[in-house]
Amino acid sequence: MRLHFSKVLSGVTLAAGIALSPYTVLAADDTLTIVTSFPSDLTKVFKAAFEKDNPGIKLEILKKKTTAGIKYIQETKAKNKTDLFWASAPDAFEILKDDGLLQKYSSSVTGIPDKVGAFPINDPEGYYKGFAAAGYGIMWNTRYTKAKKLPAPQEWDDLRKPIYHGHVGMSAPSRSGTTHLTVETLLQGEGWNKGWGLMKEMAGNFKTVTERSFGVPDGVNSGNFGVGIVIDFFGLSSKGSGFPVDFRYPSMTTLVPANIGIVKDAPNEKAAGEFIDFLLSSTGQELLLDPKIRRLPVNPKTYANAPENFPNPFKDSSIGSAVKFDLAKSKNRYNLVNSLFDVMITYRLDDLREATKAIQLAEIALAKTPNTEAQKLLNEARGLVAALPIDEAKSMDEDFAAIFKKKRKKATDKVTGRQAEVEQEWDAMAVANYAKAKELAEEALSKI
Repeated sequence: MRLHFSKVLSGVTLAAGIALSPYTVLAADDTLTIVTSFPSDLTKVFKAAFEKDNPGIKLEILKKKTTAGIKYIQETKAKNKTDLFWASAPDAFEILKDDGLLQKYSSSVTGIPDKVGAFPINDPEGYYKGFAAAGYGIMWNTRYTKAKKLPAPQEWDDLRKPIYHGHVGMSAPSRSGTTHLTVETLLQGEGWNKGWGLMKEMAGNFKTVTERSFGVPDGVNSGNFGVGIVIDFFGLSSKGSGFPVDFRYPSMTTLVPANIGIVKDAPNEKAAGEFIDFLLSSTGQELLLDPKIRRLPVNPKTYANAPENFPNPFKDSSIGSAVKFDLAKSKNRYNLVNSLFDVMITYRLDDLREATKAIQLAEIALAKTPNTEAQKLLNEARGLVAALPIDEAKSMDEDFAAIFKKKRKKATDKVTGRQAEVEQEWDAMAVANYAKAKELAEEALSKI
């Protein structure tokens, strides 16, 4: 499978002394440029295998976070030099598709089902293809949990428990498309109010919110913290690479495809299609089982060669069956949800953690010595932590969601206009509520 690219050469003399006419052509190497959020452990494997099969093509991998990759393609559309966008989050592809920045492609590869779980593997309109499936769950360091006498977490609810305080890590959804999908899965599966309540209770036990999604598996693998909220391949690949970790899908999770799409006006459109076909081929699907990759293939036949106990969503219908993921909902409020998470959790983690700890201490004491007045104060404290500045209907207001355009990389980054006003209102509410919740929980404890 080799592609030939030619350039017209004139006035050139070969070393052998044969003069070329102005119309003589030669095959030449060419470059296929891919913008991707995937880690180098994955891209290096596919790059080496593809270039071996296609010696006339060199892959140029541009590593960018999902949100940064979207912005890059949007900003360079006038003079596009990108051939492919390759990432996990399907809502990111929907954003590019809506902007008219992807082009249709029909693959010649057969054997790929229409769906994985309840989710379409490919964009029904043909603008992007799923090449692997992904779910969201919990990984933990088995040595760490044993040393700290922590139980192996099984469900999201477990991570709310006081025993996990200071032992959990997660990345921010504004910095990771896959983390955004994890948050949206909870919001859609549990409902807006209950989902955010669960998210904030878990976050109250966080040791850190990492800047990049791979900071979570790195932290768990190294034992910097014991438990991580991750996309499945982080846990599965860490385990496959020999780290003392395990991974579990909670009941409330979803399964969506990781995707690839050809960018509009791609310089090497034909080669881009060849790369997509390579990903979907038996060779490309087998590469997903590499111990450093460990993603779920979209071709059911590939699982015959999978390691023992490797998840198979085409046989185990429990993986991702609890949530029928609404891609349009996730896409339409993408930046809003990310901003809300950052304001309530990322940039106020210390405040949230302190309020959570005070509530937990009071609850432990109250369980031993019941006290009606203390219970009332504690209920009020919990309500303050769970309180939200907007309801779900507001999150789906297109005009309101549209004001969230700028992403802050850190709390001190400035946003302007209506987004700044709203975020300041949200922040003031979070600061006041967390402080009051801590005060009420400490008062409750004093009465026991």
